Amino acid sequence: MKIFLISLGCDKNRVDSEEMLGLLMGAGFSFTETETEADVIVINTCCFIDAAKEESIETILAMAKMKEYGNCKKLIVTGCLAERYREDILKELPEVDAVVGVNELGKVVAAAGFADERNAAAASSESAPSGRVITTAGHYEFLKIAEGCDKRCTYCIIPYIRGNYRSRTMESLVEEAGMLAGRGVKELVLVAQETTVYGTDLTGRKMLPELLRRLCRIEGLRWIRILYTYPEEIDDDLLDVMAEEEKIVKYLDMPIQHASDNILRKMGRRTTRVDLEQKIKHIRERVPDIVLRTTLISGFPGETDEDHRVLREFIERSRFERLGVFAYSREEGTPAAEFANQIPEKVKEKRRDELMALQEKISAELLAGNTGKEFDIIVEGYLSQDRLYVGRTYMDAPDVDGYFYFKSKKRLYTGEMVKVVCTGASRYDLYGEMLNESSK
Repeated sequence: MKIFLISLGCDKNRVDSEEMLGLLMGAGFSFTETETEADVIVINTCCFIDAAKEESIETILAMAKMKEYGNCKKLIVTGCLAERYREDILKELPEVDAVVGVNELGKVVAAAGFADERNAAAASSESAPSGRVITTAGHYEFLKIAEGCDKRCTYCIIPYIRGNYRSRTMESLVEEAGMLAGRGVKELVLVAQETTVYGTDLTGRKMLPELLRRLCRIEGLRWIRILYTYPEEIDDDLLDVMAEEEKIVKYLDMPIQHASDNILRKMGRRTTRVDLEQKIKHIRERVPDIVLRTTLISGFPGETDEDHRVLREFIERSRFERLGVFAYSREEGTPAAEFANQIPEKVKEKRRDELMALQEKISAELLAGNTGKEFDIIVEGYLSQDRLYVGRTYMDAPDVDGYFYFKSKKRLYTGEMVKVVCTGASRYDLYGEMLNESSK
């Protein structure tokens, strides 16, 4: 039996997909990269915003055609869309043979193995598989340290889908990280809905600093990157570890969503504009050369021209090295979906575009300041047409940030770490050449 798996959505979803692949491989299934050859097709869906929901549904409908034009005998839907709309999927999409929710990954084998089992809810154990099939290039990988969220921001559907915050045990994380390092992973990216409160549900205290120190002891790992840190939860214990441990890259992903106190309050966020400004200043003082990434939401219900102006000025002052903006998506089942004064789509998109244009200018100015600097980078590939290698510095997370394009007379391989010098910059990327030093 051949399996074809499509993973949609975030990097946390990718981890779930890799765990399901590991479980299926352990059960004797083989895998194919061609949907027409697959006996079983698994779609790990996302429904975080409307666009993700639409992509998931379109993918299900497209793969359903493989029952007519390919070898597909079983179509399985997993992930957030499956969790949120289980009954609707089973009712409205008869082509779907099984639905597996986000908290029952271990049931995917039973779902794949029984052609007449449309709802796999009671088919097998709920425990997640212990093995993973790496689907990245192999030199970086994500480590999901917790599931769910307790914050209950008014715009976010995730807590209603994935439940309350649940940390994994530290021993299981260290063991998995060691396994990944043994497979050649050099960069470990820590993810969760929120990483900063890791361990609080297990011990009553934040254990992320302790976890980081233990991960730094693993032989073979070169970079450890932290994503999804809530600003109000970033404390000196975390910053001290970042400053002291060489393996932890000086990069922090800190989604803040807005800077107007009016909108932050409506979002259910636990910070104010002054809090954010003070936190950013403190982080940069404690961890020199740190790169800060954030995400923002434009057009939240009730956002006025004044709120938008406050956010623009905040971006100008804060000068984030990396920043992304999303137009607010009205998600049914969230408190914000019922708020008055919903903003028209054109206004949301216009405000988003204004913020991104401002950030584009800031990014270009900041990147230009790297000319002449030397960097360690991890090689991502080679552009044969341009005769350029592509890599990432510590300033760029996989899949979301920019790249470093450089020349080298040596033949390099994906995942190799080398030293380069920056000779120029564009809006989001750096350019340069390799130094005359042996690769690490």
